[in-house]
Amino acid sequence: MPTKLGHILETQQFKDRKLLDELYFLADEMRLFDKENLGLLERYKCKRNALPCKPRRKILANVFYEPSTRTRFSFESAMRSLGGDVISTESAGIFSSAAKGESLPDSIRVIGGYADVIVLRHPEEGAAKMAARYSRVPVINAGDGPGQHPTQALLDRCTIKRERGTTDNLNVGMLGDLKNGRTVRSLTYLLAQEDNIRFHFISPQELKMRNDIIQYLEEHNISFEEVPGEALKDVARNLDVLYVTRIQKERFKNPEEYEKLKGCYVVDHNVIDVMPGDSIIMHPLPKIDEIAPEVDYDKRAAYFRQSDNGKYVRMALLKMILDGS
Repeated sequence: MPTKLGHILETQQFKDRKLLDELYFLADEMRLFDKENLGLLERYKCKRNALPCKPRRKILANVFYEPSTRTRFSFESAMRSLGGDVISTESAGIFSSAAKGESLPDSIRVIGGYADVIVLRHPEEGAAKMAARYSRVPVINAGDGPGQHPTQALLDRCTIKRERGTTDNLNVGMLGDLKNGRTVRSLTYLLAQEDNIRFHFISPQELKMRNDIIQYLEEHNISFEEVPGEALKDVARNLDVLYVTRIQKERFKNPEEYEKLKGCYVVDHNVIDVMPGDSIIMHPLPKIDEIAPEVDYDKRAAYFRQSDNGKYVRMALLKMILDGS
């Protein structure tokens, strides 16, 4: 039986490579079983009890205060593929009692009575940790403002391992809105524990990686460099992984600042033509104008395969939370 997990709030929880290996082994198993259309939670429980049982199906509550396509749908698809049920609200700030002024702790206390696990997306950094303090069931952080997105980092690492065969000895370029991008923050924490990893942070000056990440890398003697966005082509020549993010319009308080930076970098044929043949291009999606359409047809464009991996990593995580030994 898999290791039992509780709240999933930040990528720093996943420091044990044996745990990561177990997670990805289980994700591969989920991928195979999903093709057979099996309700895995019920199947495992009945097999373990050696009874012709049909237990109450586990319930996942998707509570999203911010828009989502991939994260929300992949969690719903993952839970249903496991044989569970889903209750869900998108735009919870409008379509839940939050619109009446209910606090997040009170909402979580209530929702925990209806579900076995809560997946929370919230615009405020630290919201998931707050929710976990008040929840009677495990909470999964599906993005807390510009803070973290741990399950995205786990599926990103899975993608790198599947595409490259290893997560060690890599040159990783992080391109774009590194200041507000919770996906690059989470993935940097996760990849920082790999062997001989080298980061290249490529961004406009206004969107540089925040100091907490820089300090973390310095304290752990992790190799990195900060590169201006106009040097993208020069850096791309030596990258094994190029992780691209959009400029996050919703994080700008001043629309003029966004308009100034919008479209200031683009990955097109001029960039990919100098990249190594075995490199990969990733993106957490949605992409707007930072990747040219022709790149989608290049074999190194891994972002749609990356998105597919999300379902199976999240199936494995839910299995380890709801039905661990």
